Amino acid sequence: MLGKPTQMSPIRAADPIDPRVASLANDIKAAQGPEIQQLQGWLADWGVSATTTSPSGGMPGMPGHDVGNMGGGGMMTEQDMTALRNAQGVEASRLFLTQMIEHHKGAITMAQTEVDSGQFAPAMELARSIIASQQKEIDTMQQMLGSL
Repeated sequence: MLGKPTQMSPIRAADPIDPRVASLANDIKAAQGPEIQQLQGWLADWGVSATTTSPSGGMPGMPGHDVGNMGGGGMMTEQDMTALRNAQGVEASRLFLTQMIEHHKGAITMAQTEVDSGQFAPAMELARSIIASQQKEIDTMQQMLGSL
């Protein structure tokens, strides 16, 4: 899950969509940047490349979880990304929010696996933080969806 949020957020933030959604996209990018840096740092410390992690995009050894029509663990497929790039206006806002909700649910599932089965205390603490922050963002996105 190291790349997609930051790939999605700039795409939507630059397009003419609901300003609340554009602001949220920027907030997500800003919030996840330090988390991604921390994860990449641990991978480097352990001699593991981010490109050799599990197909679900999680940490090595963390099982992937299929979420709807999304890739494993809520990862965006190329088809999802293309649909998002091609959407406009309210449709773009709805699609972004819907896709990000599913992505966040996948992240929460993977983070919960780390909390439940992890052995590295700092990673378990980061996972707890991810669960809390991404659930809060899901709640915000669901409210936004209801108001579009």
